[in-house]
Amino acid sequence: MLEHENELTRQIIGAAIEVHKTLGGPGLLESVYKEALAEELRRMGLRVAREVPCPIVYKGKTLGDPLRIDLLVEDEIVVEAKAAVVNNPVFAAQCLTYLRLSGRKLGLVVNFGRKYVTDGVERVLNPLALSPEENQSIPVPNP
Repeated sequence: MLEHENELTRQIIGAAIEVHKTLGGPGLLESVYKEALAEELRRMGLRVAREVPCPIVYKGKTLGDPLRIDLLVEDEIVVEAKAAVVNNPVFAAQCLTYLRLSGRKLGLVVNFGRKYVTDGVERVLNPLALSPEENQSIPVPNP
């Protein structure tokens, strides 16, 4: 039950901490953190895809242009990178949108704009993609 995904999120959070520390904390553009995080994850041996198209499908019809997932790690974990001074509930809603449209279980919002990046990490679950057992007992990993 989400054990593999929990381990991946621990690794992603560790990589985000390393990126934040190496780049001197907050104050840079989101794109800089996103690129650095992708590189750090690759250095850890993880597969990372950037700007992954996420089509909007309604009743079997693809609508408009696809949305873009910032980072997709190991084809499982959606990572939404931000560089804002405060966390905003819209960040988690955006991540949940990607999860629901792609059918994936777990995502992370990583806000590099905070003094401590761990204060800007939010775990987002897609309850529609979880099994009944996973929905009943959802473990929370420690970073």
